[in-house]
This record gives sequence, structure tokens and C-alpha cells, in this order.
Amino acid sequence: MVYGKIIKGIGGFYYIDTERGIYECRARGIFRKEKTTPLVGDNVLISIVDEENKKGVLEEIKDRKTELIRPPISNIDKVLIVFSVKDPYPNLSLLDRFIVLSEKENLEVVIIFTKVDLIDEDELNEISNIYTLSGYKVICISSKNNINIDKVKEELKGNIVVFAGPSGVGKSSLLNKIDSSFNLQVGSVSEKIKRGKHTTRHAELLKLECGGMVADTPGFSSLSLDDFEVDELKEYFIEFNKFDNCKFGFRCIHENEPNCDVKNAVKEGKISEKRYKSYIQLLNEIRNNKRRY
Repeated sequence: MVYGKIIKGIGGFYYIDTERGIYECRARGIFRKEKTTPLVGDNVLISIVDEENKKGVLEEIKDRKTELIRPPISNIDKVLIVFSVKDPYPNLSLLDRFIVLSEKENLEVVIIFTKVDLIDEDELNEISNIYTLSGYKVICISSKNNINIDKVKEELKGNIVVFAGPSGVGKSSLLNKIDSSFNLQVGSVSEKIKRGKHTTRHAELLKLECGGMVADTPGFSSLSLDDFEVDELKEYFIEFNKFDNCKFGFRCIHENEPNCDVKNAVKEGKISEKRYKSYIQLLNEIRNNKRRY
């Protein structure tokens, strides 16, 4: 059998990158019986059925070190979460959902704000400072004006990276700047609803000239937190971890408890008030979801 990695899955076919080239494969029926869905990024073993036409059968999926549900992709090292600062304006609650889901998978998070040529420096700093204060690396770029594209390239070298974020924020434009050979379709933003039109229809790993691989993924407008527990959400707001002198210790969920170190940090400006409000919003959503079931 031949070892490889799934770089694209579409219409029941999986495209496996191996040392002998790329093979188009169907998965064995056993995966369906076991309710296992092969994912882009999976390391696999395949058997060859037609060498001339590069056809094979997906026989085995190796253990995954990481797995994301939306976007559906495995074995990535880093998440580059891409949001625009205008057209469309950033939905910070949605951005925080992407961060929480990435933190749960213990993935390194880098936040990229695009279209920075459309707003002034004060507006940009107000948005980016929310996340630098939280402890994240933030890169502000403009594909149109070639601002900070090299900084993004540095994040990609030698890694398997996923680009995640809603439609219309400039993910495909950025990838085209990083490597013009990608030639990804770029969508427009609907004037009526100010949302991007989907241009990426499936997750796909793209090889980089600098080494490593990057996934261009479909955009999403909502992300569910159904699998989260109320008392675990705080673990994925990493800035809270520096403030652990709460009266109720590890049992404190930083909501209504007295003498809460995190709430005091918010009052003192050490934690972004917007991030804290987002935390409370997500906390209530998780709680309401639990009540429905």
C-alpha cells in the first residue's frame, strides 16, 4: 500500500498526494459502516488499482492529531482566522467563536484583519487591540496595497495551516497574493446584505512554494457550540488564565460570583470589555442549548 495525504475531497472522491503523484480514490465501504468520514488533511494508506490513470482505493486512515468540524479538516498546525475590517464589517462574536473552537483543539491561532486600506489607523487599532490585549498575534493586511503580505507568508512556512473565516473577507485574494499560481476565484460582497458570496465550495490543501500546505475553506456565517459545557468555556478565553485569584477558585465561571479576579481585570482594562461581553453571550448560549435538550 502507498502512504499519502488527502488534499481534496469532492463528490465521494478523495485526491491523495503521495510520493508517486496524486491518486483519485474511492473510500472502502467499511468507513461508511463505521460512520467514519475521511477528511482533508488525513494521513492515509491507499491501494493502487490503475497506475496509468492514477486510480486507487482508500484503505486506512491514520490517527488524527487534530480535527475541526467546521471547516472539516484534520492534522493542521495553525489556524489563520481571517476577518475584514470593512465590507463586511467584522462580526467579533463570530470571530470569538472561531477562536474558541480553535483553542479547544489546542491549535495555534493567528488573527488576520484584511482590507485595512479602507479604514483609518485609529479605527484599526481599536479593533486589533482587543486581540493583542488578549494575547493573540494580529496581522493587519491589505491585498490590494500589498501591506504585510510577507508577515502572513512567515506564518505559513513549514506548517499545515487552515484559513478560516466568513465569506467575502478576502481569504482567496490573500492566498492569490501569497502564491499567484493558486488563481483562486474571488467573490464580491452583496450590497444588500453586506455578506460575501461563497467562492470556495470545498476544503482543499494547496502546496506552498515556501514549504508546507494551506487550506482554503468555505466561509461560514455561524458556528455552533452545542458540544461545549458551561464550565469549560472559560478555558478557551486565554486571557482569563492570568487572573486566577477568584474567591471560588477553579469553580468560578466569572459571571455573577463575588470577588472574581477576571471581572476585576475587566474593570481595570486588563481584559477587553468587548471580549468579556462576548464570553458572557456565548456562556448564555451554551446554557440555553443545554436547557433545550
